[in-house]
Amino acid sequence: MSAISAQLVKELREKTGAGMMDCKKALVESEGDIGKAIEFLRKKGLDTAKKRAGRATSEGTIQSYIHMGAKLGVMVEVSCETDFVAKNEDFIEFAKNIAMHIAASNPLAINADELPAEVIDKEREIYQAQVKEQGKPEAVHDKIVDGKLAKFMKENCLLDQPYVREPDKTVGDLLNELIAKIGENISVKRFVRFQVGE
Repeated sequence: MSAISAQLVKELREKTGAGMMDCKKALVESEGDIGKAIEFLRKKGLDTAKKRAGRATSEGTIQSYIHMGAKLGVMVEVSCETDFVAKNEDFIEFAKNIAMHIAASNPLAINADELPAEVIDKEREIYQAQVKEQGKPEAVHDKIVDGKLAKFMKENCLLDQPYVREPDKTVGDLLNELIAKIGENISVKRFVRFQVGE
C-alpha cells in the first residue's frame, strides 16, 4: 500500500472533523478507502466516548429553543469537562440542536435510567392488558410486553430517539460523534420543555 496522501487526509478531516492523526490512522487501517475510514472513525468514536464517560463534566452551556408563535420552548443543559470546550462552536451548535430536537420529539427523560418507575409500571400494566385482550398465548405475554416496553423507551428517551434532522442516527450517536471529535466527556444533564396550556 502506497503512502496516504495529505490530500486524502485533508478530505477525510473535512468530512468528519476528526483530528489529522486520527484521519491518517483511519486511512492506513482502511487502505485508503474513505468510506471504510469514516466507519473506522465512527467505531473509534464509540470507544472514545466509553473511555471518557467517567470523567467529570462541570463546565458547559445552557441553550434554548422557542418555536414560532412562542407557544413552545425548551431549555437544555449540556455539560463538558473544560471551559475551552464550553465555548467551542460545535459544542454550542450541538446544544442548540438538542434543544430544537426536544421541542420536536418531546422526550420524557434523557435515558431509560431516568424514566420514573411509575411511568414504566403504568406502561407495563397497559401492555399486559392489551396482550391479554388480544388473546395471545400466555407463554409469550412477557416477551411481547418487554418488546413493547423497549419500543416505548426508545421513543421516549432522548438519547435513544432518532435525531429529527438525521433520522438514521440517534441523539446518542450524535453525542458520541461529538465526544470523539472534541475529545472530552460531554453529557446532556437536564432539560425542561414548556408548552402553553400544558
